[in-house]
Amino acid sequence: MKRISILVADDEEEIADLIAIHLEKEGYNVIKVHDGKEAIQVIQTQSIDLLILDIMMPKMDGYEVTRQVREQYNMPIIFLSAKTSDFDKVHGLVIGADDYMTKPFTPIELVARVNAQLRRFMKLNQPKVDNKDILEFGGIVISPDHRSVLLYGEKIELTPKEFDILYLLASHPKKVYSVENIFQQVWGEAYFEGGNTVMVHIRTLRKKLGEDKRKNNLIKTVWGVGYTFNG
Repeated sequence: MKRISILVADDEEEIADLIAIHLEKEGYNVIKVHDGKEAIQVIQTQSIDLLILDIMMPKMDGYEVTRQVREQYNMPIIFLSAKTSDFDKVHGLVIGADDYMTKPFTPIELVARVNAQLRRFMKLNQPKVDNKDILEFGGIVISPDHRSVLLYGEKIELTPKEFDILYLLASHPKKVYSVENIFQQVWGEAYFEGGNTVMVHIRTLRKKLGEDKRKNNLIKTVWGVGYTFNG
């Protein structure tokens, strides 16, 4: 069986070495780079299953690396950064990261988050026995097999988690999902403090769906309860 390969991109070599030691104990193959351009080169030439990415790196920062990766690849991305503000965390999630940890960190927690992201990713990408139904609601077409969304014939680019949230809600129109329920089903983890993460993703999802211009929103907020698909 192929070993899972994890790319660690951090310009602080001591941190990259520490991460590698703990991940290799788990049986992962770890590749280390120390700038953003080198990270892109490795991803383009080798099979990478998960990316651990620092934000402040020479030649190309982590945000730009994420933008380029998301144009072609669907691998989980975990930001590991000294930036601790809510703005930085939200920005990282919005552009396509799956998780965000701040430095200093505990290697045990990082390993746990890596394992959780890989479990979820492997589950979502298992071969399908039969095709799921394409969902259509008044101008929006959601294809789970191609993980694509068309809005009045125009393709809408969504991050993996934005798509998962949309498909979850649209699969059960009128059913109200709490923030906790959405987090557990989409992130595949126990809910602790994921409420802000869910709300950020729904806010960007609504913007991409043009909810600010639409009279009747597709994603409806049920105050004090959660969200529902108004298809």
